Order: sequence, then structure tokens, then C-alpha cells
Amino acid sequence: MCARLHHTDLTTPPTTVFICITYVTSLSSSFKGMASLYVSPHPDDFRSLLALIAAEFCPSPPRALTDEPPASLALHSCPSLVLGDGGSEVLSGASAVGWYLASQGKRTGLDTKQQSQVWQWLSFADNELTPVACAVVFPLLGVLGVDKKLQQSSHAEMIRILKVLDKNLEPKTFLVGESLTLADIAMTTAALLPFKYALEASDREALTNVTRWFLTCVNQPQFVKVLGQISLCEKMVPVISKPGAAPVPPPAVASKTSPTADAADEKPKTEAQLKKEAKNREKLEKFQKKKEMEEKKKQEKKLAPPTEKKAKPEKKELGTISYDVPTPPGEKKDVLRPLPDSYSPQYVEAAWYPWWEKQGYFKPEHGRKSVSEPNPRGVFMMCIPPPNVTGSLHLGHALTNAIQDCLTRWHRMRGETTLWNPGCDHAGIATQVVVEKKLMRERGMSRHDLGRDQFIQEVWKWKNEKGDRIYHQLKKLGSSLDWDRACFTMDPKLSYAVQEAFIRLHEDGVIYRSKRLVNWSCTLNSAISDIEVDKRELTGRTLLPVPGYKDKVEFGVLVSFAYKIEGSDEEVIVATTRIETMLGDTAVAVHPADPRYQHLKGKMVVHPFCDRKMPVVFDDFVDVSFGTGAVKITPAHDQNDYEVGNRHNLAFINIMDENGLLINVPPPFLGMKRFEARKAVLQALKDLGQFKEIKDNPMVVPVCSRSKDIVEPLLKPQWYVDCADMGKQAADAVREGRLKIIPDHHLKTWFNWMDNIRDWCISRQLWWGHRIPAYFVTVNDPSVKPGEDMDGHYWVSGRTEDEAKEKAAKRFNISTDKITLRQDEDVLDTWFSSGIFPFSIFGWPNETQDLSVFYPGTLLETGHDILFFWVARMVMMGLKLTGQLPFKEVYLHAVVRDAHGRKMSKSLGNVIDPLDVITGISLEGLYAQLNDSNLDPVEVEKAKQGQKSDYPSGIPECGTDALRFALCAYTSQGRDINLDVNRILGYRHFCNKLWNAVKFAMRSLGDSFVPSEKAQLSGQEGVSDRWVLSRLCAAVGLCNAGFQAYDFPAITTAIYNFWLYELCDVYLECVKPVFSRAEEDSVSQSQAAVCRQTLYTCLETGLRLLAPIMPFVGEELYQRLPRRQSQDASASIHVTSYPETAEFCWHSEEVDRQMDFVMTVVRTIRSLRADYNLTKTRADCYLQCIDSETVTLVEQYSLQIQTLSLSQTVQPVPATGAVPEGCAVAIASDRCTVNLMLKGLIDLEKEVAKLTVKKGELEKQMEKLRERMEKSDYKEKVPVKVQELDAEKLRQSQTELEKAKEAIDNFMRMM
Repeated sequence: MCARLHHTDLTTPPTTVFICITYVTSLSSSFKGMASLYVSPHPDDFRSLLALIAAEFCPSPPRALTDEPPASLALHSCPSLVLGDGGSEVLSGASAVGWYLASQGKRTGLDTKQQSQVWQWLSFADNELTPVACAVVFPLLGVLGVDKKLQQSSHAEMIRILKVLDKNLEPKTFLVGESLTLADIAMTTAALLPFKYALEASDREALTNVTRWFLTCVNQPQFVKVLGQISLCEKMVPVISKPGAAPVPPPAVASKTSPTADAADEKPKTEAQLKKEAKNREKLEKFQKKKEMEEKKKQEKKLAPPTEKKAKPEKKELGTISYDVPTPPGEKKDVLRPLPDSYSPQYVEAAWYPWWEKQGYFKPEHGRKSVSEPNPRGVFMMCIPPPNVTGSLHLGHALTNAIQDCLTRWHRMRGETTLWNPGCDHAGIATQVVVEKKLMRERGMSRHDLGRDQFIQEVWKWKNEKGDRIYHQLKKLGSSLDWDRACFTMDPKLSYAVQEAFIRLHEDGVIYRSKRLVNWSCTLNSAISDIEVDKRELTGRTLLPVPGYKDKVEFGVLVSFAYKIEGSDEEVIVATTRIETMLGDTAVAVHPADPRYQHLKGKMVVHPFCDRKMPVVFDDFVDVSFGTGAVKITPAHDQNDYEVGNRHNLAFINIMDENGLLINVPPPFLGMKRFEARKAVLQALKDLGQFKEIKDNPMVVPVCSRSKDIVEPLLKPQWYVDCADMGKQAADAVREGRLKIIPDHHLKTWFNWMDNIRDWCISRQLWWGHRIPAYFVTVNDPSVKPGEDMDGHYWVSGRTEDEAKEKAAKRFNISTDKITLRQDEDVLDTWFSSGIFPFSIFGWPNETQDLSVFYPGTLLETGHDILFFWVARMVMMGLKLTGQLPFKEVYLHAVVRDAHGRKMSKSLGNVIDPLDVITGISLEGLYAQLNDSNLDPVEVEKAKQGQKSDYPSGIPECGTDALRFALCAYTSQGRDINLDVNRILGYRHFCNKLWNAVKFAMRSLGDSFVPSEKAQLSGQEGVSDRWVLSRLCAAVGLCNAGFQAYDFPAITTAIYNFWLYELCDVYLECVKPVFSRAEEDSVSQSQAAVCRQTLYTCLETGLRLLAPIMPFVGEELYQRLPRRQSQDASASIHVTSYPETAEFCWHSEEVDRQMDFVMTVVRTIRSLRADYNLTKTRADCYLQCIDSETVTLVEQYSLQIQTLSLSQTVQPVPATGAVPEGCAVAIASDRCTVNLMLKGLIDLEKEVAKLTVKKGELEKQMEKLRERMEKSDYKEKVPVKVQELDAEKLRQSQTELEKAKEAIDNFMRMM
């Protein structure tokens, strides 16, 4: 079985492969003992390295041994894997061992298709890359004798094979799927020797994708652990080997090695091994002869008399071309000069954005007298999810803005009154933390040293210096926002709206004061929202760093201790993960139905460190099966305990102040830091003999995302929003269809939150933000008793202090002079101001023109991760304060993750600035950004490792259009996006294809070309014209349907397919011969004129289709085209109309079907040409047709077939007609057979010899298979599925054999 696995190649039927795979993978469940992996000690034994790296991905790696294996195991090769303690099962060979180990680490593909692809790459590594790599490198290492000619030819062959790999890697990071698999491990280890010893810098430059992929792989932690740091080859020269170190050669060259190459070679070899070596030796000799013949032909060619040839232009790499024409900001770009030779983002993206802005294209007023002017097309309004002012956007924001700008530009081009309103969030906690760190770093001061007013001035200063970075990035992304309407949530207009919202809700009783548990950050000295709490999952005992503590703190353990029952020796054992909180315990709870504790009803337990008596309470929340079934209750420091405390009227003892120091506890714990008290309490319990045990406990630790502090539940008087009624209204709006949420699988989350909504804590103990307009009232009158902070009766709200005094005087029925007010020091939760953003930006509560026109909005587009934190609150606040929904639809896009599926995180080093993708950045540049960040030094180093692994050569320049197109292409509804930055580069190549297509078209159109008044059919169009216009109409329909359904991949696919596969690959090729003979006669001139109109319609319409997604290249190319008479020659593409199916109504399914048939024939001819290596030679083609209808169709499309298939002539032949002898035959479809004339074009003897060898191999395979199937026990012992596979393989082999015989007969007739 292992042998079958090792020798499976690309031709093995997939199902057979999977029986082998299943066998190897299933071994994992059979052996429980420690596995042993026997490997070669040599550092360059790539087969052993493959196994070692695969082992690094295992949850339980085998022990790696370089010792000689026991003779009883009879191992003949390394690597070998011995499973189980007894060694009863052994896997040998890199492929089998690698597959087993990789499958343990889930690195063999996610499904059967991916597993098949992984297996194919394993075969490619074994059969293609490894033999030629060894032929190149082994002479350098002194393992084989040096034959310079053979080495040179082998090197050329190796480069050819690596170019195949390079092409495959062009759009990918890894070979199979989105993450690293065994395919990458096998190919990387096979490429290891060439990269270390043979591929010089010039070779690597020609293999950019392979080099990028190789460096990405070898910098993964698992590779580094096995390989260390890899040094790439500087010059291909012989290497002096270390004494005793000879690399183990692969099977293809094993016979050439010395006896010392592998200890296993010294053992007697079986007959099968000797046969195999002889076969390998024969292969190598053939390979050597082939290379010698090729070299001989090259020499003969050099000696032949020279013939005149046109010098080929030197191929240029996609480089950087700058736009260097002096153009004042806002002036139109110079479009009269010729287009550069190739597409360059820097050139294309220069100067357009300021011109769009100055022309007012982004304003809803553009093209109309005022925004209130009725528009039959309707109004489209969307506000931006305001990004935080704290810094730069990442790719998640880029996705949001790419989608929103595409939608905005589409609605604008449809003629709607369109507004996309920009804004920026003051980001209370995040901004305060950034400025505080900056103050401490630069001046050694805290905010308390400065005081509140001066600190806020510092924040405004920082905001004015740094806050426009986000807007700059948005402009660079091409976002068509109306910047004149930009809002900042701390602007006077929005601050007034926030104040008004609070006061109205407070007066209505919706906002109230209460003392409850909140998420508290001791480092920030503030409550934080749930979205700012990261849930850190621990599997057991873990030491975590905590701000303010020198040593790491222990988490993930469960401590058990005993409480004594009052008046007896009996005790109750309880357990906790936070032992320090026992100082605040006020009860022990058990389940009412637990028989173990029924006798404790009415009993009390005694606290060991004070005289507190605590009741035993009976509550259903207790889990009888967890621990002892008894639970300690700390109502002031745990959410569940808080509710138990309320149900049983327990005492609430707060044992912790805002800084995490213990209060209300007895000495010696008083004043201790919380986690120092943890150790002290544990020791004190041990001293009293009440400690029982400590054990590992899986748990979730809440960590503040801003400060990295451990979040504490803390009782604090805060302001809350009563959400019950508002939540019901928000849920009903969706249930009744008044608000639509897309995609609808988010409805479950929406209803779950809205139907079970909790009241919202809106107090934040910060200085930066909207200070709460609420005042605590002190009455200087003995008839009024003093109030407490948590008593809402003593709090009033007001727009000014005087207004608040008037309210207080009225409430307490006394004069204002007896009132003293203290404004709440806290600020409002940032989400409060965000919740009213859709109407505060238009001047609410004032009645403004913008508010009447643009509120309610049309759409809210954002990420699904803030559905509750922002979307739900906007809906609730909008309904409550305006009586209207803030928008009609909510589209929730996926969350962008990195190529490995990880969430974007600064500490992982995978947060990417979109500008770095647009302009490109070196690895050193990425490091510099980290060094300039606010990350801790430890996190900086961790992030650098992540960047080195993912971007070993930095990030290539991709451009804005490619970035936007990639983001939209991966935005499929219902799943997160694992975005690989390197794949964006593929869409830059697409831009270059557009560029070249338009350049060719402009040459073909000519300077005197005048487009028709409108896009329409003239009736003179040829079959190619009708087909491409049909495909254009189909693309128009798909794009509009995609925009309406928010199906962005459908849009990008339609655009990509039309431009690349239909316009460039087919139509442009079809019209080249038409244009080349345009001046021959009047018919040719007329035909060329029709083609020019068709070509212009395709280009102009195609550019308008892609303009919303690729605004810069769309504008650049559109401005170079002539205009129809009905169009404004100076206008931007972005204010032209978007193509619609009402105008582009020429889609013909019949024409599409005809062209599908034609392309099937073309592909069949191309395949035959490739089979017989007819790269430049044109052959006559005879198409034998089944009926007269097909003959007519071939005659109609003969020019297209001839052009696209590079045929000399194309001649239809009726079903009864004779085809000339000397043709290769292939079936294109049930209607047509292709006959390609080969006589006189190929070496017939060579082809016959090749086919004869293949015939012999097939006959041997079939004979072997028949022998197996004819065995007496075959039917009983072999599974039915395998029998079916064997029968199918025999049938396939029989078909191939018949084809080979037929081809031999055919060639013999030609001879």
C-alpha cells in the first residue's frame, strides 16, 4: 500500500488516490502509543525534511530519531514512521509519511477536491521537480560527477518546471486553498536544494511568484524550527561538503551515488528494488541523451548561416511610471499626450481626485439647482460608519469604503440625487489612551498632572495634527464623499444633538441612574463596553501579563476551600477561579433539589477572616453536577451572583476600588493590589487548614482590548438607557418588513439581541468625550433630606447650568439660590453619539433642508460585527427621537481576515494600511511602522515575526483600482474574507490588460473615427460583432442585478469575464484580420467600419460598467476615447449614465450558443496543436460535421475558427464526406470532429515510437490488472468499491489503448 502511495502520479484516478489516502489517514485511529520517525541526519535530505516539517503541524508530534532503526523493523528508506509501541505498522517513503503526519495537523486539504490537488502536487514534486533539481545540485555537492553540458541542460529544464509552478502561484499565496498544506511542504522541500545552491539572483527575479511563495513558506515557524534560517544562493558554484555528510539522493538518481550515500543501500536488495533502480537508471540515461541531442541542435543552429530577423522588443516588467505634467490641484489632467506603454497606478491615479472634487461631482447638488428639487429617479443617501480619529484605516475599513463607494457611484450614474456623507468618530477611550501614552512618552506626564481642561486641549491639538490621516486615506481609496458635509462627532453641531438627545431621553425616563455591575478597566479607570472586552480562552493554568504587575499572574485554575457551618464541625466546600473575591462573599448557594444540603436550610456559614455570618441560600441557578454543588456568592463582583443577591436580598460588599486595590476587607488584605491579594488569601486559607485543592480549569478571561488589563465586574452608579420598549420597536420593524437586513441569516442574531436586550450603560469615566449634561442636586434646606449619588431623584439634566437649576428648584419646590449643582464628571459612551449619527449630521433637532431631504436615509452598509453595537442603537434612537427608521435597508458585509483566517490585530502584525497595498512597501518599511506604534516592545517583536512570515519581500505596489476590485471580488455574502494581499497583485495585471486593450483599440479606430450618435445595431454586423454585443448586454444585465442584490462577486466576475475572456481573448483577435485588410476593397472597408463601431461600443460601455469599482483607470481610459455627439466631451465618466438593459437589449441566447460551439471547436484544435507541438506551424483543419446545419454554422464562423485556432485553413466536411489522410483526429462535440492535417509537419517515426511505448505500457498495466482481477479470492477479499474502480480503470485503459493503436495506424498510413 505504501508503495502504491509513493508512486501515485498525476494520472492516477482520484478515487484510487483517496482509497490510499483513507488508508493512511485511518491509521491514526488505530495506534495510541508514541510514534517514532526515523530520518536521515543529513541537513539537506529533503525527503526527511518534508517529514520533519509535516510533523511540526501535528498536535502530538512523533519523536524524531536519526539512529539506525532496529533490524526487526526491516526499514529500507528514510523517512520511515513506526506507529504504536510494538511497531506493527510502518509507513515508509516521504509521501506516505508526510501524508499521515500532515493529515494529523489538518494540512491535507479541506475536502476531497483539495486533497486530490495536494496529492497532485506531491506527485509533481516527486516526478518533475526532484529529479531535475538533483541533476543540477548533486554535482555541486560532489555526489555525482560533473558533466557541464548535462548540468546546463538540466538547469534549463529546472527553470522551465519552476516557471510552471510560478504561473500556478500567480494568483495565490499557497498552492491549494487559502492556507499552507502538505503540497507547499513537499514542493518547498523539493525546491530547497535549488534555492540554496543553484538559483542565483537573476533566476529568482524571473521567478517572482515562486520566490515570494518559497520565502513565505520557509519563514513559517514550523519550517524555521526544522530548517533554521535559509541563505539563498548567491552564485552557483561547487560546495565543499562537511566530512561524512553526503546527501541522500532521490530514487531517480540513486544508482549513481556512492555506497556511503545511505546506510540502507548496504543491505541486500530485493529483485523488485533492483528492477526499479535499473528502470531509474534507464530514465536518467534517456534524459541525458535527450539533453545532448538538444545541445547538438543548438550548436548546429549557431553554425548555420545567419538569416535576417526583426529584432524583438525587449520585454519590460510592470514598472512605475509617474505623471509629471504640472497640473494645479483641481485642474483637469492632461489627456492629450499618448498613453504610457504599460499601466502604472502612480500615473493613472494622479490628478483625478482633486478634479472630481473641484467639479462638484460628489455633491448631491451637481446637475440640479438644489437638493430639494424633485428627482423622478429618486434619492440615495448613505452615511459612512464614522472611523475612529485615532489613526489609520486597515483593510477592513478599505472593504467597507470600497463597497460603499461602488454603490454610491452606481446610484449617482443612475441619475439619483446621491449623497454619501463622511464623518469621523472621536473614539473616547482609544483617543484618550493614545494621547496619554504620547504625553508619558514625550513629557513624562499623566493627564492628572495636566488637569482636565489642559488635557482636552492636548487631545484637540493631537486631533488637528493627526486626525486628517483617515480622510487622506479615504481620498486615496477614491471614496466619492461630499467633503463639504464632513462631520466630527465632537463638532458643535453634533455635540448639541448629543446633549439634546440625552436631555429628551432623560426627561422621558428612558435614561435613568442606577448602581449595577459594569465592565471595569482598572488601568483606564473607566467602564468599557462589551465590544471592548476580548474573550481570552484558556485551556488550563496560564500565566498572563497584567499592567501594573511585574510578574505574570496565574489564571485557568480552580481553587477549592471550605466554609465552616456555624455552631458545628461540618463544612461546605466551594470552588472559585478568583479566590481573592471570597473576601466579598455574603452567601453560599445550593440547588433546592440537592439532597446533600437539605439539612442546611436556615443555617449560616462563617467567614474565616472576619465575623461575618453568611446564609446558605437555595437557588435554581446552581449546577448540581459542577464541583461539590455548593457555590460561593459574591454579589458585588460577579454578574450571576449579582442576580442571586437581588433574589435573596443579600448584602453587596464592594471589596475593590477603581484602581484595583482592596477595600472593605480586614487586615492584612486591606489596601493590597487585587492579584497580590490572590496569593495572600490562598496562603491564609492554607494556614487555617481550610484550603482543599487547586486544579486546572478551562475558562474565559475578559481582557480590555485597549489597555490589556483584566476586566473586573465592579458595582458603580452609572447612567443607563432603558432599552426594553425601543428594542421591541426595532425588532418589530424587521418582522414587519419596514427594515430589511441583508443577508437574512443575520436575522436570528438581530431578534436574539432585540428580544433579550439589556439596558445600556452609557457612562464612561473619561475626560475626552461628550460630558454628560446631568447635575447632582444638593439642597441647602433642612426640610429636604440629602440625596445619594445613585438616587435618580437628585439628578437633573439641562442644556445649561441655569436650566438645570430651574428644573431642580421646581422639583424640590424651593428657590434657585438654595440649589447647588455638581455636573457629572463622566462622559457618554462613544456609541451614544454614533447612535444618532444618521440625523445629527443634518442638524437635528433643528429642521434643516438636508434633514428633510436626506433623512431617513436609504441604506446602512457596515460589518456584521457591529450589528448590535451600532446598527441596533441607530434604529432604536432613530425611532425614539425622530419617529422614523434611520434607513430602509442594512447590508452587512463580511469581516476581513488575513490569508490564514486570523482576525486583524496589531500585535499579530497583520493589520495592513490600505495605502501600503496601493503604493507598495518594503519589509523594512513595515518594521518601521511597528517601531513607531504604541505597541509594547514584546508585541512589536511578535508582530515583526508575523510580517516576516507573511510578507518576506514586503508588499508589492498594487494600486487603488486593483485593491478595490479584489475586495469586492471576495465579498460573498455569508462568510468572512481571508484576504491575501499578494492576490491583489493579480488584479493589477488585469488593469494592464485593460490598458493594452484600449491602446490597441485606439490604434485600430484611428484619428478620424467618429462614433455613432448612440449605441445601436446597424444591421451590418458580422457574427463576431453580434456575439460580442450579446455578451456585452449579458454583462450589463449581470452588473445591474448584482448591484441591486449586493452581489459584488457577480459584478466583478461579469466585468472580468467580459473584458478578459470575451473582448480581449476572442473579439480583439477576431477583428485583427478585418482591420489588417481594411483597405483592400469597399466590402472590407465597410466591414472594418462596422467592427470599429462595435469595438467602440464595447470599450465605452465596458469602461462605464467598471467605473464604480475601478474609478481611476476607468476615468483615465474613458477620457482617451472619442465621444458620441450626445455626450459632454469634458465630463467625467462618473457622471455619465450607467449602462442599463433597456438600452443594451441585444442579448441573444442563440448567438451565444453558436459561439459556445465555435469556442469548443477552437479549444479542441488548440489541444491537438499542443499535443503535436505545433507552436508556430499553421495546419489545415477539416471539421467533419454531423448535419448540414452544423456545416452552415462552420462556414459562417470559419474566419473566427481559423483566426482563434491559428489554422492555415478551415474546411467543413459533411458526415458522408472523406477527410484527407494524414490527419490527427479529436472529437469536439457530438456535432463535430476535428481533423488536423499533420502530414509533412511532424516527425512521423518519432510519434510512432512514442505511441508504441505508450501502447506497451498500457498493455502491461492491463495485463497486471487482469491477473489481479482473475485471482480466485478477488471477489471475496477486495471491497466492492475497489472492484468497481478496477473495472473502470481497465475500461479507461482499454479506450486509451484503442486510441493509441488507431493513432499508430494513422501515422503508419502517412508514412
